[in-house]
Amino acid sequence: MARKISRNFIALLFTLFASASFAFGQSGSVRPRRVNPPPETTATSTETNQPSVSNNNAPVASANRRATPASSDTSRAYALLQQRQYAAAAAEAKRVAAADPNNSEAWKIAGFAEISLRQYEEAAADLQRALDLQRAANQEDPNTVDALAQAYVYAKKFDQALPLLIAATNRAGAQPNADMLYLRGVAQYQLNKTDDAERSFKAAVSANPKMAGALFYLGQLALKRNDADAAIAALNRATLADPRVAQAWELLTSAYLQRADAQTDATKAQADYLSAVRSAESLVRVRPDERSTLIYGRALIGSKQYERAAETLERAAISPNAQGDTLYMLGFAYVNAKNYPKAAAALERAAAKTPDNVNVYRLLGYTYEVQRQYAKALAAYQKGLALAPDDAELKESVARVQPQTHE
Repeated sequence: MARKISRNFIALLFTLFASASFAFGQSGSVRPRRVNPPPETTATSTETNQPSVSNNNAPVASANRRATPASSDTSRAYALLQQRQYAAAAAEAKRVAAADPNNSEAWKIAGFAEISLRQYEEAAADLQRALDLQRAANQEDPNTVDALAQAYVYAKKFDQALPLLIAATNRAGAQPNADMLYLRGVAQYQLNKTDDAERSFKAAVSANPKMAGALFYLGQLALKRNDADAAIAALNRATLADPRVAQAWELLTSAYLQRADAQTDATKAQADYLSAVRSAESLVRVRPDERSTLIYGRALIGSKQYERAAETLERAAISPNAQGDTLYMLGFAYVNAKNYPKAAAALERAAAKTPDNVNVYRLLGYTYEVQRQYAKALAAYQKGLALAPDDAELKESVARVQPQTHE
């Protein structure tokens, strides 16, 4: 019976983490880095910054000014932008634009400043105004196009960003721009154009082999199509390029666990479990929260380090706000470590947190049954059966335990 429970629950835990591993990427928590568009109308620099997944740094106005000086109307706004006084630059540019609504340079500077202030909706509106004026005068500026595309991405208006990004990455004679290719991939990914997104991310990595964001997305796309080998290769490169990105460590751990689960060779499976433990250790260092601890515990369970898993999960379970999944995983670790009293305590808390989780009652019943506390075991099995009336295993458990309660 114990072996059957163990097999069932390890399979269940694999499914739990495989299905949850994409949530952060789909929700947009991994955000593209800004492209740092210069505010001049004719670019002279092709230098780009290495992008990061976390996108923590505000863009900086390029020091490369156009050959002719800015107009007197916008020179102060431009100077403020160069000095990184973004709020003042935006206010001054808006003042000029209010007095001269057809001044595309004023709208452009306002948009650049607003991107730096993370006011993406306002930036997109002002940059679109600037671009419309430029096009009306047959003076379209590539830097404005690039900045507008970027603003639309950050404002999550991916359908408006994508045509601009396609145009920006297909300019005749231009060198491949890894940042813009990456943003194109993000927009395509968010619009469910996954094949196009993968091509864009591969092109970004070709232009910049250390682009952590593009490597992360390539890993995520590979894992979604169950190609754990490709996912692990891409995510190892992503974590090497930027070891500060928690999402990459999390997904790498999930990829190792997925591959380990599919292995038919026990030696190879154990090697993947141990690799999952190592990547989860890095995850906990970068992001020491309950979710990371849960994933770390899951990796330790996969590698059959049950006592260590229980010790790790206890640190998160101490909190009265510990999640039901954490308590359930803790109970599972204690069951496999054969510490049934502690397993029961954790699972009782898990049942209180997640009373509709049939698997909590399944394992809780088993825990009490092993301790010969048959009345409690029967009560747990019956609660599980009430949630899943057609569950053959729970029916069998109730039938097995019920006579014991009368002895």
